[in-house]
Amino acid sequence: AAGAERYFTRWYKPDVKGRPCEDFCVLQHSNRRVGPGGWPICVITLAEAHPLLQSGKTIKSINYQISANCSRLQNKVSGKSKRGAQFLTELAPLCRISSSDGEEYTIYSCIRGRLIEVNENILSNPTLLQEKPSTEGYIAVVLPKFEESKSITQGLLTQKEYEEVLLKRRNSSS
Repeated sequence: AAGAERYFTRWYKPDVKGRPCEDFCVLQHSNRRVGPGGWPICVITLAEAHPLLQSGKTIKSINYQISANCSRLQNKVSGKSKRGAQFLTELAPLCRISSSDGEEYTIYSCIRGRLIEVNENILSNPTLLQEKPSTEGYIAVVLPKFEESKSITQGLLTQKEYEEVLLKRRNSSS
């Protein structure tokens, strides 16, 4: 995904579910590279400040099995209308990630839409998540409902607003 930076707008969702520093980044494709019907697809990734990206964290396992009867890996999408895609709300869990220090983190969709794909490469190579979070280490691709594609970024922060959040955090912890 060379040049991914050029094609994406970054949006941020900090402190998801009130958990400090559990921040996610939604990469929204510009209209040059889009899903079916010209819809902007969104790639869900970890934001820079997420605890899993801090030094010294080792990822032990990544699990797309959300509950006994729901696995994101069983999401089978077919045809232009994306039949069979699992529908996600903003707080739908995408996967759970355990780190070697015993912590478990749930990764949330952050936007409403259909799950187009999950990144199976990180299952066998979890370090991608830490080394290349916004390219090969992405978590999932979500296609917002067309009529909501303009409003999905409501409630998300721009890169500049997110940097201000990080600044405030640093100041309050020092």
